[in-house]
Amino acid sequence: MSIRLKPSSVDDRLHQTFGAPVDDLYEAATSPDASPPLRRALEMRSFLALAEEQVAVVLEHVHAMTAQYLTDEPSPDELRIEAQWLEAALDARDGYRSALGELLRAMPPPDQRARPERTTQLRATAALPPSAAPAPQRAGATRTRRP
Repeated sequence: MSIRLKPSSVDDRLHQTFGAPVDDLYEAATSPDASPPLRRALEMRSFLALAEEQVAVVLEHVHAMTAQYLTDEPSPDELRIEAQWLEAALDARDGYRSALGELLRAMPPPDQRARPERTTQLRATAALPPSAAPAPQRAGATRTRRP
């Protein structure tokens, strides 16, 4: 499944901040005119979505092992490993969520953002006469022999 299709806990906030659904934001980020904050926010959102999925997988694993523990006595090592795994997944999720939240808080409101000005580049439509054309950089230069 594409990371674009995985939901994350900040999708609504991204929509509010940038004024478009997440799918549209990913499309906009591929444009050469896309703002660096948009690209950075979507990159963090992608990592966050993966971290949130990892937390869900770890929790499912812990629940499955808990059911097994009802019949068998769990070993302290097994419990410690499960706790470490869950703690690592939660730390990653919380870190990405915090970093993305700080980025979004630092951004100005959508109505106060500067819009990139599009300028059209003028193009010459007529060719210069040969006498007016600039000479190549090394025109007329000769190589000198070294003794």
